[in-house]
Amino acid sequence: MAGDPYKELGVSRGASADEIKKAFRKLAKELHPDKNPGNTVADERFKRITAAFDLLGDKEKRAKYDRGEIDADGREQFRGFGGGQSRGGTAGNPFGQGGARQQGFENIDLDELFGGMFGGGARPGSARSGGFANAGLGRGADVKATLEISLEDSISGATRRIQFSDGRTLDVTIPKGAADGQTIRLRGQGAPGASGRSEAGDALITLKLARHPVFTRDGGDLTMDLPVSLPDAVLGGKIPVRTPEGTVSMTIPKGSNSGKVLRLKGRGAFADGKRGDLLAKLMIILPEEENPALTKVAQTLRDTGPYKPWRD
Repeated sequence: MAGDPYKELGVSRGASADEIKKAFRKLAKELHPDKNPGNTVADERFKRITAAFDLLGDKEKRAKYDRGEIDADGREQFRGFGGGQSRGGTAGNPFGQGGARQQGFENIDLDELFGGMFGGGARPGSARSGGFANAGLGRGADVKATLEISLEDSISGATRRIQFSDGRTLDVTIPKGAADGQTIRLRGQGAPGASGRSEAGDALITLKLARHPVFTRDGGDLTMDLPVSLPDAVLGGKIPVRTPEGTVSMTIPKGSNSGKVLRLKGRGAFADGKRGDLLAKLMIILPEEENPALTKVAQTLRDTGPYKPWRD
């Protein structure tokens, strides 16, 4: 049989509703499974004080208990059979199967009671508050993690695997157009509830965009340095250009200088639901080894009157 719920909470039989609530809140903060992972003693104690508050926190149930109409497990008491025999539930499972625990905090404002201290948080349109479900015992806490993704993943979408500290792995679907700092919620993949019947929390995966070796983000636009040979810069032509979705061909105008920026529309990243452009800054690159023909042309240009790319 379960113990005395007043003793479980450490209050007198004449305690007020506020005193009972305050006592439970203090004990719950100390004993909650989120703060005592793997501690079976604390877990069992948490279940007992939860069930005790479930009974004493309900005015009608508390009155019935005080009158001896129900026992500490919330089971109706037969009279006249000796020994206070009860029906319903399972003996030896403190606060475990009785109707009192099944109802669970119906008349208590859990948002006010816990203030979200266990990370569950209230959600619009839901019955959850302060990390607890209406099932009576606590809803599992949400688990937070950060997943680093590439620029290519954020643009095209992908599936990436993440591992939690408890060894579990989850496959996370990265949506097309995902933003840096975006949070993906995986329902029911967080910490388990305080009992087998309680709802598990969610996994909240925050996406972090990794630094790219080629592209730099500027809102939805991407910028890059594009190496160009001297002949292509002088004569013009088509050259291959790397983009986040593969290589494309770009036309280099005749007589292009280093620093000139060419734009590839719609080849950038996503921002505010729209895709930006890819801005390629031309950088004229000379051959690594000396080229006699190029040296001769340069010498001829110098001898016939050098142009002045600088300003006097």
